[in-house]
Amino acid sequence: MALRPADIRIVVHGSFRRHFDQILEAVEVFEAAGFTVLAPEATDIIASTDGFAVLKGEEDLDPRYIEARYLHNLKRLGGNGFSYFVDPRGYIGRSTSFEWGIAQLTNTRCFFMERPIDHPGYMVKNSIWSPRELVDYISEYNRLPAPLIDPNEYLIHRLWQRLVVPGSTVAVGAIIEYAAANETELLFVKTHKWGGRYSMIGEKVGRGERLDEALVRGVREETGLRAKVGRHIVTFDQFKGSGYYQEHVNHIFSDYVVKVGSKRVVLDDEAQGHVWLTGAEAMQSLNLEPNARHTLKLYLAPSGDGPDSVRNIIDTSTII
Repeated sequence: MALRPADIRIVVHGSFRRHFDQILEAVEVFEAAGFTVLAPEATDIIASTDGFAVLKGEEDLDPRYIEARYLHNLKRLGGNGFSYFVDPRGYIGRSTSFEWGIAQLTNTRCFFMERPIDHPGYMVKNSIWSPRELVDYISEYNRLPAPLIDPNEYLIHRLWQRLVVPGSTVAVGAIIEYAAANETELLFVKTHKWGGRYSMIGEKVGRGERLDEALVRGVREETGLRAKVGRHIVTFDQFKGSGYYQEHVNHIFSDYVVKVGSKRVVLDDEAQGHVWLTGAEAMQSLNLEPNARHTLKLYLAPSGDGPDSVRNIIDTSTII
């Protein structure tokens, strides 16, 4: 599937006090190519608090809240997103150094204008790109540059990879059912996280949280619907080729049927659209991401007395 420019989502980092003009120039180059820049949004610095630049609209906000909200954009990048660091002459600075560390911890792809000189962080060999060079590469090859590992730095790379990548993540997914007059309709959402494809509602399980609790919470937060958790469909590991597969990471999905009594959906910013369709219609007409298609196929599996007979499946297969 061709990668649309708007599917490229970017958070731009750098010292606002020293390099804000260059940051805005980078934003302009990315946006002119049709890419989506999530942050910064404002274009004017109106104050400086203890060395921390405050943008227009942030005057009354705690700097710690401003930083946390800025970093929250990393969660919205999706499989085709990245962080771009504007660091003329290699200067990163204190706040940007912190942001780079968080980006590494969340396994966010990072590109730099120049090689940083005031932060001892590891970066892959081909991390240095000007905004124009990066735009030209993505436009020509329809993908981000694949990371290149310097053979002399392989051990360092492996050490960083094991440090910054979480050992496992557990998430729950919902085939959301609404009982219409003559048929059952299912909810699917269109999301940037899957490159504009459709998927199911899903939610990471919080520490100490039960799977059913995470499902009810996730459905409520992402759609506004009140959910009743039904049968288990399947539990499986992340698929290779899905866009989110990461080596050394166990990304476990446990998917369930969830019943709702309303079709009045109020989406949060995780999704950009939704549809209600029967399962058969969704299989035939929707551009579904691999994980959702896998679960929907099992949901519709004609075994026993129909879809409702599919229970407690543990699937250890992967798609290459």
